[in-house]
Amino acid sequence: MTETTETQQLDIFKNLIGNPPQAQENPMDIPYYMGLIWRRRWIVITIFCIAMISGIYLAMTLPKIYQAETLILVEPQSVPNNYVQSIVSTDLDLRLNNITQIIKSRSILMKIIKEFNMFSGPEHENMYIDDKIETMRKNVLVNRATDNSRRPGNYFTISFQGEDPSNVMKVVNAITTMVIDQNLKVRESQAEGTSEFLNDQLDKMRINLEEVEKALGDYRKIHMGELPEQLDANLRMLDSLQQQLSEKQMTLRNEKNRLISIGNQLQIAREQSKITDATRDPVSLEALKQQLSDYKFRYTDQHPDVIRLRKRIAEMEKEIGKSASIKRDQSRAALPDRASPPYVGTSMEDELIQQREGVNREIEIIKKDISNLHAQIIFYQRRVEDTPKREQELLSLMRNYKNIQETHNSLLRRKLEANIATNMEKTQKGEQFRILDPAVLPDKPISPDMRKLFLICLAAGLGCSGGLIFLLNFLDNSIKKPEVVPDKLRIPILAVMPTIKHHKDIIWQRVNVVFSIFGGMISLVLLACFAAVTILDMHLVVDLIKKYANI
Repeated sequence: MTETTETQQLDIFKNLIGNPPQAQENPMDIPYYMGLIWRRRWIVITIFCIAMISGIYLAMTLPKIYQAETLILVEPQSVPNNYVQSIVSTDLDLRLNNITQIIKSRSILMKIIKEFNMFSGPEHENMYIDDKIETMRKNVLVNRATDNSRRPGNYFTISFQGEDPSNVMKVVNAITTMVIDQNLKVRESQAEGTSEFLNDQLDKMRINLEEVEKALGDYRKIHMGELPEQLDANLRMLDSLQQQLSEKQMTLRNEKNRLISIGNQLQIAREQSKITDATRDPVSLEALKQQLSDYKFRYTDQHPDVIRLRKRIAEMEKEIGKSASIKRDQSRAALPDRASPPYVGTSMEDELIQQREGVNREIEIIKKDISNLHAQIIFYQRRVEDTPKREQELLSLMRNYKNIQETHNSLLRRKLEANIATNMEKTQKGEQFRILDPAVLPDKPISPDMRKLFLICLAAGLGCSGGLIFLLNFLDNSIKKPEVVPDKLRIPILAVMPTIKHHKDIIWQRVNVVFSIFGGMISLVLLACFAAVTILDMHLVVDLIKKYANI
């Protein structure tokens, strides 16, 4: 029985040596990790206190940046657009961009720096003026605000960041005033610029219109009588001239016939001059009466030739009457007393010669009149033929004149509208900027973010201590748990002996625990101070810490 028991124990020991038990790893062995933290508690306390002290120092020493902001509403013009149309660009983003560039100009920023005595601290003594201006440019922000649907609204914000909250508020209010004044100046300047531009264009167009009007008037003067509206008058004049030409031609034919008749009468008178008084007188008288009858057929009773011929017939009748009475008293043998008939015949012949010369003169006059009529007819025919050409040229001039006149009238209307719009801008009836929320004195800095600083320092203290403990534990090759002995030493565990503590070790352990508790309390006090400084923003604590720490 004894031998069997010893053999079994030997087999068990061999099995244990040959196949050592595997350590049961428990990654979530919370008691082990808590014990590890307790053993390394001074690392946690020290690093955590350093993190809290560093956070408090940073909260006290980091420059606090304050921001003041004002909200400005863009009010539309008070006069309805149906009555007065604004001539200023309605693109708010473009105008805000222009105004922002003006505000961020060197001259404006220099004026603000001098007015509010900015960058006057000892830390800014060696700061160049260009750096100051660039810092101001970065701190001045003009942003277009959005509505609930994230679309650009009719309002925008102006903000400024700085270390002095009072100066920050004053700078924002000053910039806001500048923006409002600058907007009025820009709108008025744009309106006046538009009005001046339209006025210049209107003057140029007026000069062009006067030149075209002068050219049109000169054209009408040069081509007077050939214009389209004078076509009817030219046609009527042409008809009248042609009718006069026909009458003159008929008169010429009549005068020529009369000339032939006078020539015949002159020939008859010359033949009858050789006949006796008794036979010549009736023939001569009959010839004159025949000529008078011809004249009455061609002329009126008031014609000079008719009057003259009547007078001649009356004289010849008187002569014949006198001759008849003489014939009764004298005999036919008294030939010397009959000398007057040859005189009568001679007078008749002279009269016919004078008439023939008068008719020749009349024919020459009629021919000249006919020639003049021909020239006038050709002149008016040329006018009528040139009328279509003149009409096309006149239409071209009139079209150019109408185009320039329409442009001139359009510019004139726009000029009047621009004047009204300019007056509207000058009287501040146009679009304006109105302050909804003026800048107030900021009571809380926007930078540094104390909450973030608190979380970062807290995470840094805990993270660094935990990381350092993990690193030390990883580098420590000592056996910390009995379960790992078979893995590391490849031998079985026969027994586990508890730690035997000496009396001095117990005292030192108690002292260590007391100091650990005191260190934990210090850590909690530092954590509370840090939370009071950052999260609760307790100024009294801050002032107290500054007073005793000389920060």
